[in-house]
Formats: sequence, C-alpha cells, structure tokens
Amino acid sequence: MSGTFVGMPTFPRAAREAVGDPTLRGNLRHATHTIRDKRARAVAELDDWAALREAGKQIKDHTLRHLDRYLVQVEEAVTAAGGTVHWAADADEANEIVARLVEEAGGSDGGRREVVKVKSMATQEIGLNEALEARGIHAYETDLAELIVQLGKDRPSHILVPAIHRNRGEIRDIFRSEMGEWGRPAPEGLTDTPAELAEAARLHLREKFLRAGVGISGANFVVAETGTLVVVESEGNGRMCLTLPETLISVVGIEKIVPRWQDLEVFLQTLPRSSTAERMNPYTSMWTGTTDEDGPSTFHLILLDNGRTDTLADEVGRQALRCIRCSACLNVCPVYERAGGHAYGSVYPGPIGAILSPQLRGTGSEIDASLPYASSLCGACYEVCPVAIDIPEVLVHLRERVVQGGPAVRRGNRVVLKPAKGHAAERAAMRAAQWAFTHPGALRTGQRLASRTRRLHPRTLPGPGRAWSGSRDLPAVPVEPFRDWWQRTHGGKDGAK
Repeated sequence: MSGTFVGMPTFPRAAREAVGDPTLRGNLRHATHTIRDKRARAVAELDDWAALREAGKQIKDHTLRHLDRYLVQVEEAVTAAGGTVHWAADADEANEIVARLVEEAGGSDGGRREVVKVKSMATQEIGLNEALEARGIHAYETDLAELIVQLGKDRPSHILVPAIHRNRGEIRDIFRSEMGEWGRPAPEGLTDTPAELAEAARLHLREKFLRAGVGISGANFVVAETGTLVVVESEGNGRMCLTLPETLISVVGIEKIVPRWQDLEVFLQTLPRSSTAERMNPYTSMWTGTTDEDGPSTFHLILLDNGRTDTLADEVGRQALRCIRCSACLNVCPVYERAGGHAYGSVYPGPIGAILSPQLRGTGSEIDASLPYASSLCGACYEVCPVAIDIPEVLVHLRERVVQGGPAVRRGNRVVLKPAKGHAAERAAMRAAQWAFTHPGALRTGQRLASRTRRLHPRTLPGPGRAWSGSRDLPAVPVEPFRDWWQRTHGGKDGAK
C-alpha cells in the first residue's frame, strides 16, 4: 500500500469536494494559522536558526550518502544491546514480521490479543493496524489525536495533528458514541471543554496501558553509534507504551538514522520549534536494546525500506528522505489549508506528501501521478523546512516524470522513466515549445502573429488544455511583443539582443 489510502480518488477530485465543505475549511484555517504563527515566534528566538537548518541538511545528506554503512552499524549496535533486528523490503513483509512477533509474545484478553501503539507514520504507511486486525490482533492508538481518528473510523489528515479537521464538538460526539465499544465509555455528561475531553481519553487509555503485553512504536531518530532509538511526543502516552509492555516492537524507516549522539543536538532544537512551536519537547524517550528489570524485556527493531532505496537512487527526489516529519510545510501551504489532508489520499499529506508518496509508491498509479500537481509552487514550504528540502524543485522534477510516464528504470546513479503513450498532448506541446525557443526567427514571427490576432484569442483553451484554463484566467496577449518594444525603445537593432 506504500502510504496511499486504498479507494481514495485522485487529488483533483478529492480537493474539489473538500473545498466545498465550510466546516472543514474553517477548522483548517484556524488550526494552521495558529500553529504557524506560534512556530514563527519560536524560530525567531534563535539567532542561529539558519545555521541549524543547514547543519540538519548536511547531517541528513551525509547519512543518506553512506546509508549502507550506517544501517550495518545500527544492526550491530542494537544486537549487542540485547535487541533483535529484522529487515523488511516492503509493507507486506513488515506486517508479517510484526504479526508473527505479537503472536509469539502471547497474551490475550478474553481471547482477543491487544497491542498499544505510540503514534507512528511508518506503521500507518504500511497499513499495520488493518493487517493485525486480519490476524485477530487489535491495535489501540494512544496518541490523543490518533485515538480520535481511530474511534471515529476516520483517517489522519495532518502529520502532527491527525485530527486537525475535527472541532471540539465533533470530538465530544465521537467519544460519547464510540468509546464504550472500544473499552471504558466516556463519562456521563461529557462536554466539549478541552480538560474534560483529555480526562476522558486518559481514563479510557489507562486500562489499555496496564493490560497490553506488547507495545508498537516508530522512531523519530535512530543513533547509529549506539543503536539508540528516540521518540519525541507531547502527551506522555509514548512513555507508557515504551516502558510498560513486556515486548516492544519498533518499525522504523531506514532514512531515520543519524550517525552520532551529537547530531541529536541539532534536531532536538529544530524539530520541536518547527512542529509544536515549543523550545523543548515535553517527552523525549530514548532506549537502547533491553535492560534487566527496566522496561520491556524483549525488543525488536524492524528496518523498513518500502520504496526508500528507489527514492534514494533519484538525485533530485532523494532530498525528500531528509524529512523529520515536523509538518511545518503543511501549515504554510495554501493548497493544504483549503483542501485538507484527506484530499492527498496518503498518510503523508501536504507538500511533503506530494513529493514523498509518489516516490515511495511510484507515479504509475493515477492517485500518485496527481500529487506533484497539488501545489502552487509558491515556495513557502521550502522556506519553513528545518532541513531545507527544496519541495518545489522536487515537485517540478516529479511532474516531468509523470509526463514522461512508463515504468522506472535505473541508469547509473539515476532513476528515470521509460516513455509511455500517456500524456501525449503535453509531450507534443513541450517539444513544440522547445523547437520554438531554439529558433529565434520562428519565435519572433509567432509572437507578432499572436499580437496581431489578439482579439480573436479564446478565453479558454480547447481540448486537453481545457482542464488548465477551467480554473485559471488566460493571460492577455500584449499589443506588441517584448522584443519589438525593446527594439523600438532602446536604440534599434543594437538594443535588441
């Protein structure tokens, strides 16, 4: 599944429906503006923010260039510390490993095996909850927003705040109607005040923490030199999942590695400020293998590929693997603010999802081929990214791949797409433009002809161009081409260069 929700429509269709929902747009506008304003103030406090941003970029790029070496180092360090490392090439393999480990760990409640989870994008990417449910294993989300999404039989719509599309009244109604079916019911007379909603979630989750024998996590970072995993969170539920169960299983993308402990100094400054606008993360949990009489007695690390090595082979697209999942790009994106996360059809919404999901899954499917176009290319996402991912550059690069079409093939250090029959009109238009721009005489003649017939030009484009002009105004053709104006006003032939 590689990060795409099965059965979702393409982005243009989903976005068209989303922008017509005034409640959704109001929720998104309020939440994204609040978060990004707080982030801007938190970042402005640091005089060396630009240097930290560059340092994060350099650390990530160095790690990706030498990922083979650091992966081996992680395996050796985790194994030496008492953990077990598993390698998963894709989602199916990762899900099979987790299910088998849970079954081997045993434990049940009324014949129904249960696990508790700390929020993990990687497990959402591979569809782990659904895979476990098919094996009779129920996974309980313990992050407040993830709990809301799960109880509401919904899908996350934001990287940091998965339930950003819900308001307090909707959350209260979900708790009242659904909590009883999953465990401890919501208190009588529950209101929509934040304190009461949080207390209802705490009481509901407490029995899950105390009963589950297996915890499942992801990781924000993995330190190669010691095999230490790091999870940062704001509620304390992660600490409960990481310490109380007898067995801990962590599913981690191979791009989450950093070489040294010293590297965390950079990311533990940039991640909290870029995500929750906090100077320091409230809960930072770190664990290395197993320790007698402290925490889980059994630890398994599953290193997940699932399209990451193919992404790494793309010289332009690989920078998406720098992402530290802060969600800053979502909060400044005008497209996300209006369309919401569900329109992207992926667990990775917003600008980063528009470049990450197509690479993990490939641009061959209709839904993923539409994602690189889910952007105005305004560049705001690049400006706020704490690891300087040039998202607009990757978007344009992926659009080129979509137009080329065909299956991906490796050529040296690059991954390219074989030409295909699709997008024939667009390819023909680009080739015609290329020919015109390399023949100045023909270009000048075409410009003059367009100016002299400007009154006859349609307001919308015909054929395949109708989709483009249907939501945009065609620019008016000037009375006089620029070259002719320059020649007339700047000294004749000598000025027209």
